[in-house]
Amino acid sequence: MRRVKVGICGLGTVGAGVFNVISRNIDAINARANCQISISQVGCRRDNIDCDLSKSNVSRDIFDVAKNPDVDIVVELIGGTTVAFDLVMTALNNGKHVVTANKALIAEHGMTIFAEAASRGLIVSFEAAVAGGIPIIKALREGLAANQVNWLAGIINGTTNFILSQMDSKGREFSDVLAEAQAKGYAEADPTFDVEGIDASHKLAILASIAFSTPLSLDGLFTDGISKLEPQDVTYARELGYAIKHLGIARRSEEGIELRVHPTLVPESSLIAGVNDVSNAIMVNADAVGTTLYYGPGAGSEPTASAVIADVIDIARVMDSYPDSWVPPLGCDAAQLKQHKIMDIEDVETGFYIRFSALDKPGVLSDVTKIMSDAGISIEAIIQREQPAGEHYVNVIILTNVTKEKFLDEAVVHIENLTTVRGNVNFIRLEYLDQI
Repeated sequence: MRRVKVGICGLGTVGAGVFNVISRNIDAINARANCQISISQVGCRRDNIDCDLSKSNVSRDIFDVAKNPDVDIVVELIGGTTVAFDLVMTALNNGKHVVTANKALIAEHGMTIFAEAASRGLIVSFEAAVAGGIPIIKALREGLAANQVNWLAGIINGTTNFILSQMDSKGREFSDVLAEAQAKGYAEADPTFDVEGIDASHKLAILASIAFSTPLSLDGLFTDGISKLEPQDVTYARELGYAIKHLGIARRSEEGIELRVHPTLVPESSLIAGVNDVSNAIMVNADAVGTTLYYGPGAGSEPTASAVIADVIDIARVMDSYPDSWVPPLGCDAAQLKQHKIMDIEDVETGFYIRFSALDKPGVLSDVTKIMSDAGISIEAIIQREQPAGEHYVNVIILTNVTKEKFLDEAVVHIENLTTVRGNVNFIRLEYLDQI
C-alpha cells in the first residue's frame, strides 16, 4: 500500500485529539484511505500529557514539520492568523498538502492560500474550521452541489449557545454563565471572539462563500454579540413562544447577499430552538432538496479531530491524481467565483422584538403605535407587563411583522424621544427560519 506521512503542528486540545484518534483507529483509517497513513512528525512547544509521544519524532519548531521532506500532509492546529499563515505558506512552498481547523485563517487569508496551493498542484482542506465534528463543508460543497442554496442559518459557536441555554433554562445572568463557561474550558480567558460574534462571523463567511460561490471576504458582514442581552429578554421571549439563539444567517435575494451574525428570536417549535448547550446546528435551504439540518458537537478535542482526520483521508485518497479527482476548496475554481453585493444591515428585512420602559398612563401606547404606523411597521402583538409595587414605569414588549431595519431604526429614535419613555429601546431581530 502507498504510504502517506502526516505532520501535526500544535498539540493542544485538537492536536492531541488528532494524534490519539489516528493512533487508536489507524487500521480503520488506513482501510478507508486505501493507503498506510502514519504520523511522521509532531511540532509543539511542549508535550501534551494526554499523548504518548515516546515513539514520535517531536520538534519544538513547527516550521521543521513544514520543511520536513518526510512529510506529505501538514496539519495546522496552532490557531491565530500570523504564525499560522506563515506556517501554511511554508508548507505549500515545500510541496506539502495542508489540513487546517483554523477558521480565522481561512476567512481572512483563504483566497491567498488557495491560490498558492492551486499554483503548486496542492490541496488545502478545512472541514474542521466550521462546526467542529459536523461535516457541513462537505455537505455544502459536495452533497448539495446540484442545488442553488437560498439561505442558511446556524448556531455556529458553542460558547454563546451554552451561555444562552443557561440564561434561558435557569434565568442566570450573562456574566455568571460566562464565568462557568471559562471554568469548563468552553470559553477562553479573553472571550471576546466568542461572545461578540467574531468567531461566528469567520465561520459564516466560509459557509456563505461555498454556498453562494463567492470569494471569501468579511467585508460587509454584520456582527453583533450577546454580551448586552438581559435575562428579562430571554424570559419574555420564552413566555411569548420564542427562544433566543445567536445565529449566523446568509441569504440570497434580488438585492444581494445578506451576511449577519446576531442574537435572534426563533419560534420555540423550530428545530434550531431545541439545540442547546455547546452543540451546533446549521439549517440549509436549497431549491432542489428543500431544508436540511446538520446537528452535532461544534467543538471539542475528538469531534474536531474527526473532521481533521476526514480531510487527511480525503487527501490521501486522491493526492496522486490531483487535480482531476479533487473538488476545489470553495466548490468551484477561483475563476468561476462571482462577487455579489453584500447588503447593508439597514436594508435587511426581519421581524423584531422590542422592549422599552414607559410611563403607565393612558395615551402612551397610542403614541408608540402611531410612530410605528408612520414608519410603515405592522405590529403583530403588544404586551404590557404589570408594574412593580411603587413603580410608575412598566415594560412594554412589541413584536413586529417583517420590516426593513432602517424603518425600525427611525421608529426607535422617535420612541426614545417620547417624554413618557425612559431609557433606551432594546430590540432583537426575529426570524421564522422556514419562511426565510
